[in-house]
Amino acid sequence: MSIDPDRAKELIARRVAKELKDGDVVNLGIGLPTSVANYLPDGVHILLQSENGMIGMGANPPAGKEDPNVVDAGGGFSSILPQGAFFDSATSFGFIRGGHVDLCVLGALQVDQEGNLANWIIPGKMVPGMGGAMDLVTGSRRVIVAMLHSAKGQAKILKKCTLPLTAKGEVDLIVTELGVFKFDGKGLVMTEIGEGVSMDEVRVATEAEFRVSPGLKKMEA
Repeated sequence: MSIDPDRAKELIARRVAKELKDGDVVNLGIGLPTSVANYLPDGVHILLQSENGMIGMGANPPAGKEDPNVVDAGGGFSSILPQGAFFDSATSFGFIRGGHVDLCVLGALQVDQEGNLANWIIPGKMVPGMGGAMDLVTGSRRVIVAMLHSAKGQAKILKKCTLPLTAKGEVDLIVTELGVFKFDGKGLVMTEIGEGVSMDEVRVATEAEFRVSPGLKKMEA
């Protein structure tokens, strides 16, 4: 089954948003994860934290209303809510390393069946580096990977990561356009499958070994 990439990213963001609970302190990585905040369920209010020194981030400002002093960790324009606060990087990473982030959502280049994550380098290409990812995935209470299932026809959920690791055994949940997978202490378990997606399609697109939950259900989006 082929899904338009933009539609696939929306499905992923909508599903991840259902994992957020009222009052959570959440860090959303750049790219796809940033859009999760657009799909929060009714009655759910979260505090967005950014590793460059903000908590209580607001929506992206409209064109012409940007403040060059208020940017997110990816360098994009952001805003701050009335109850928000700014602080230096040392305080920000102390906040993260101290276990005060309930949940972080980030993209990945690779995740493997042991919950290992690789998301910061492409060999042979110039990239900015891992940013705050190493601290976030080890300091957050829960880690969700939100990503497209494959890249250029290559599986991204692997038996073993081949890229340098960002963190070892820290991923709790993977959400792709094909389904939802969780780590239960015994390995990788598929708990939800995308609408119109067959299990054969999932198996072909996934290198990792995984079990199918007896309660497998359609992916909510």
